[in-house]
Amino acid sequence: MKHPILLHIHTYPTEKICKLKAKQKMIALTETLIQIQDKLFAQQKYKVLIILQGMDTAGKDSAVKHVFYGVNPAGCNVKSFKAPTHEELAHHFLWRISNHCPSKGMIQIFNRSQYEDVLIPVMNETLTKNQLEERCNEINNFEAGLINNDTILIKFFLHISQNEQLKRLAERKTNITKKWKYQEADVKDIANHEAFLESYQFVINNSFKKSNWHVVPADKKWYKNYFILDKIVKTLQEYKIEYPS
Repeated sequence: MKHPILLHIHTYPTEKICKLKAKQKMIALTETLIQIQDKLFAQQKYKVLIILQGMDTAGKDSAVKHVFYGVNPAGCNVKSFKAPTHEELAHHFLWRISNHCPSKGMIQIFNRSQYEDVLIPVMNETLTKNQLEERCNEINNFEAGLINNDTILIKFFLHISQNEQLKRLAERKTNITKKWKYQEADVKDIANHEAFLESYQFVINNSFKKSNWHVVPADKKWYKNYFILDKIVKTLQEYKIEYPS
């Protein structure tokens, strides 16, 4: 299968849809997702795992807020993966991930994921190419196991341009509602935009073929949210999620 070359994929919408139309569609899509979630919880067969990956300022947090605002909190969990703790580092790198995978009838959202344990070593050059490929194979086997046990796995890479990153970083320095997000380390990371893009390309090239990535144009926040919600609903509609007889 041919993988997308991220350098050649637009970070802004190419679909002919305006902001107002996207918001109107999101209302209908949210209602559909609510109905699917109700059946999912009642049926107790499938588990849904949604992975959100992206560079700093790409909008992972806002996607969680706007895409899933209508779902029942009793059937949905969110886990944000930060730098590993001392306890987590003492275990296999997938240990902290497996603890948070969804149970039957649940939707689990990962804000960052197991892929951080490939992306960061790629950036910091702490593992050899063979070691990185072996780690990707472990992730692929892990995901295969999830899928074989009725987990619906949906993965998103929020694709943002460096110019938009800089714009959002500047906003974090001046907007009182966003200042708490500002970190000096983000300046360095954004400066390494192209290197991070190459790291994500490595991850995509070595990912499990049965759980392909959706590359989300993320320069426009409203379109990013619409795109993600639309893909989730369409994916879930492919499965026989229904009320038990």
